[in-house]
Amino acid sequence: MKYYIIAGEASGDLHASNLVKELRKSDPKALIRGWGGDLMSAEGVLIVKHYRDLAFMGFLEVLLNIFTIIQNLRFCRKDILEFAPDAVILVDYPGFNLRIAKFAHSQGIKVIYYISPQVWAWKKGRVNTIKEVVDRMLVILPFEKDFYREMGMEVDFVGHPLLDALNDYHKPDFKEFMKKNALPDKPVVALLPGSRKQEVKVMLHEMMKMSGHFPEYSFVVAGAPSLDAAYYEGLIGNKDIRIVFGQTYDLLHHAKAALVTSGTATLETALIGTPEVVCYKGNRISYEIARRLIHVRFISLVNLVMDREVVTELIQDKLNERNLKNELDKLLHDQKTIANIKEEYVHLRQKLGGSGASERAAALICRDK
Repeated sequence: MKYYIIAGEASGDLHASNLVKELRKSDPKALIRGWGGDLMSAEGVLIVKHYRDLAFMGFLEVLLNIFTIIQNLRFCRKDILEFAPDAVILVDYPGFNLRIAKFAHSQGIKVIYYISPQVWAWKKGRVNTIKEVVDRMLVILPFEKDFYREMGMEVDFVGHPLLDALNDYHKPDFKEFMKKNALPDKPVVALLPGSRKQEVKVMLHEMMKMSGHFPEYSFVVAGAPSLDAAYYEGLIGNKDIRIVFGQTYDLLHHAKAALVTSGTATLETALIGTPEVVCYKGNRISYEIARRLIHVRFISLVNLVMDREVVTELIQDKLNERNLKNELDKLLHDQKTIANIKEEYVHLRQKLGGSGASERAAALICRDK
């Protein structure tokens, strides 16, 4: 079989790489080409576009880069036609991938969507498009199956692939981790400011303010693979804040608390068991547009899955030095708060359906051959 896979972000690269690993167990000679990152490449996918060149965050940013996006769409359509895959597998990244789904469907190519766009949050009208052009939708959040059924579409809930990634994770010794990264002998606070340059610049600026309030802690940034050390160093300047690359899970495992930009990282942090504050601040115009269009109570996957506030979300104007200091202080020193969060994390894992998501998704894809 020939597969063309499109993942437009770091989290998509992770989940697509695990899916490919499982697909190859059933079809070891599969030819796989696509858009993604280093993890997909390591599983033998021929990457024609890296996700670091695709990530535009927010309404205004998309408008400013509209010509680049149009060029990418044209290139992708041409590349799909030349490769002539048996199926196109789309991983989240809806603004781009739904357009490709329409195109692939028009060419008679099977369309499989793995990790649903968040149509339950906004643009519910997209479900009509999905019903027309997607042959199989594989969802990873438990409430999504009921949502789609109410919208007149049957989908398959396979569980969340992060549970697979974490099952394969081997926890390092704390002293070895600190020595390996030349970190000072202090308890750690993890900073996860995102993966795109524009969000890292904004979020890290806010997060770094905490180092002056908690000098007894070592503040360590989880560097995104799409950005280099020089970029972070330029933002950090002379502050005593360290950076580690390729060790996000290790960092979270050893951190007493984490400040995390909204996205998949909020769920990763919770599944590892680290108390967190969810942070988000974007371009004012983009934020005001989003606030009027998005109809969900929460922005973090942790709270969305649990349907209640398990972790504090500091969004836009609420993300300020005073609020962040107060919330971080609770996570570091309030034993009742810490215990409550960790207890909720246990329930969260149970709701996500257990491990095996990548295997189940690959089985469904191969069954359709």
